[in-house]
Amino acid sequence: MVASVARVDRNQLPGPPRRRRRLLRRLIGAVVAVVVLVGLLLAAGWVLTPSVGDAADRVAAHLAAHEAPALRGDVPPRLAAALTATEDSRFLSTPGVDPLGMIREPLGAVTGRDEGGATLEQQLAKNLYEQGDDSLLAKGAEVVLALKLDRAWTKQQILRMYVDEGYYGHGYYGLTEAARGYFGVPPDRLTWAQASLLAGLFQAPSAYDPVVHPDRARARQAHVLDRLVATGVLTRAQADAVARASWDLVAGR
Repeated sequence: MVASVARVDRNQLPGPPRRRRRLLRRLIGAVVAVVVLVGLLLAAGWVLTPSVGDAADRVAAHLAAHEAPALRGDVPPRLAAALTATEDSRFLSTPGVDPLGMIREPLGAVTGRDEGGATLEQQLAKNLYEQGDDSLLAKGAEVVLALKLDRAWTKQQILRMYVDEGYYGHGYYGLTEAARGYFGVPPDRLTWAQASLLAGLFQAPSAYDPVVHPDRARARQAHVLDRLVATGVLTRAQADAVARASWDLVAGR
């Protein structure tokens, strides 16, 4: 009689909750394993990748190779706002790598759309230390180098290196040469129209060259202005007014 009752009690145990608990344990185990693996990879990458203490020297050498002047002082607020809104809107709050961006980047590879997964630090690391290499190994090193950059340099220093390392099309290297070459003004006198135009050149500077391809440049600028509205820097009315404003180009005259 006792055995019969015991069999009945076991048969009455709910199946689905037990399965859910097993699945939960397996899921937690998998997450822990992934975290441990990522930690080990980062630790190995930290040892194997170079120091980034020479990042500013590498940028200076890049400018010198093209006989271009370096930016003096901080990045102008308008250009900084336009660039971060377009290239890395979470720049100030991430440690060099954006977890959400790392999810978007492989998604973009599947959809064929640019999802903007790489942070400014990752892009800078790629250009300075990986020579634009897009291999899987290089992308892993890029993540570690981005973390190192964020630890070694302030956000303002990283932003200044980024704008000085950049190519702006039409033969202009660095922000100072681009501002003077396109508009005949120093960087701190850029208007919103000019700043939003320059910020849009980073993705494809030759394709969006405002002298050679003004229509493409205008379309790209519209995207930058949309991002400035989305991030709350400009209102829609302000962005529309900027879109109508002249660039006052001196290049190509």
